[in-house]
Amino acid sequence: MSDLWVIGDVHGALDKLRAMLLRAGLIDFSGDWAARDAHLVFLGDYMDRGPDGVGVVRFVRKLEGQSAAAGGRVTALLGNHEVMLLAATRFRRTDPQDQLGFREYWLNNGGQERDAELLDPGDYGWLAERPALALAGNWLLMHADSRLYLRLGDTLDAVNAHVAALLASNDEDAWGEFTNAFADRFGFALPGGERLAAKMLDAFGGQRIVHGHTPVYVLLDEHLHGPTLGAGAPIPYAERLCVAMDSGMAYREDAGFIARLDDRGIAEVIRNPGSGTLF
Repeated sequence: MSDLWVIGDVHGALDKLRAMLLRAGLIDFSGDWAARDAHLVFLGDYMDRGPDGVGVVRFVRKLEGQSAAAGGRVTALLGNHEVMLLAATRFRRTDPQDQLGFREYWLNNGGQERDAELLDPGDYGWLAERPALALAGNWLLMHADSRLYLRLGDTLDAVNAHVAALLASNDEDAWGEFTNAFADRFGFALPGGERLAAKMLDAFGGQRIVHGHTPVYVLLDEHLHGPTLGAGAPIPYAERLCVAMDSGMAYREDAGFIARLDDRGIAEVIRNPGSGTLF
């Protein structure tokens, strides 16, 4: 199995992203793919909150093409911020007064008009094609720590087909329900979370789950009660069936990490150089 690298919610933090990928040897100093057959996974939430969401989207798209040409792979999942942005822009013409509330919801959750204006049709098309779930070796990849995926289908392919059809539709109710579903967090940290994780793995494949969406320091503070130092690294939990990967890089200047995973778990962690620590 080639090296598997995973990164959580980037939220427009392009400079941090490039610095960490460079440290990991996944890109060169020009920002081009340098990792040959490695597999790099983005868990969604490319824009909003941070300074350069458009730059992140286009950088990920570039690496996707370059990695494939070099024998590697980039997998980029759908996050809830992509769903919010797509909903806000899809219904802008038919609902200019935003009576449906999609635009207000997006803006209240860190949406930036600059991103919506600068993304081109190719970018929007790429965002709407992101899968909700993927598999890489023994790892089930998803954005949210939520049971919502079980409501979308009983297999990985069924979930992705359901989401693709929804994102191509003009069904206001379906868009609203999907957008709101991401508020369901902490699915694997609440009592019985390990059973939910096992149920998802049984349905969708894999032996462990890696997700973003909920920053690790929030997970620690609200449910896992771990040391604050843990916010600087991925968190295995739910009887080690799950790994949380949202580093909260858009919220703190020193935040940010990426991880290399193997069949046993977390093999290597590289932090944002601004934190001064390399694991």
